[in-house]
Amino acid sequence: MNRKPPSKAVRSVLAATLLAVPSASASAAGQDLIDILAYFKRAQATFGVRIARKTKPVDVRPAKPGEIIVTMIMGEGKETQSPPAKEGDMVVRNRCPQTGNEEILVAAAKFPVRYEGPVSGPDKDGWSAYKPKGVPMQFVVVAEQDGAFRFMAPWGEAMAARPGDVIVQDPANPSDTYRVAKAAFACTYEIVQE
Repeated sequence: MNRKPPSKAVRSVLAATLLAVPSASASAAGQDLIDILAYFKRAQATFGVRIARKTKPVDVRPAKPGEIIVTMIMGEGKETQSPPAKEGDMVVRNRCPQTGNEEILVAAAKFPVRYEGPVSGPDKDGWSAYKPKGVPMQFVVVAEQDGAFRFMAPWGEAMAARPGDVIVQDPANPSDTYRVAKAAFACTYEIVQE
């Protein structure tokens, strides 16, 4: 049976749908992933090094082994999905109403490097307040001319980035490069070097 290929309009809708809901199966669906380290290096060469650090307090609870955290950004939908939590991993909830107070999974080894506390006892749901240590992170802003794109996050899940979003990188570990939604960056980070 002969099937006609989808029209350009249908392909555009399909592409927009894939960008709106990141998933690890995106490359299997024909959506190319860019090399985020090469992108970061090019953007850095063009615009220079900028440094920011996370400063706003967060809420934290221990992750349950095997738990999967789906990070949802209000107005955008799914940002990413964690691998199954391991013993000692922590769930961090940003205090950012603009993004819906999104949650992320932080690996046990990274958590004490990035956060200190608790600075309060747990609430009835087990969340305690912690302070970010303000680790300096290099960052670039996704330029309008770059459009939306997808890349593989360090935890093995495809992430979508859109113009205005921020790509952050740990200068001590360049493979730790990931997207922070524009609203989340404005809400939780402080720029320390332009």
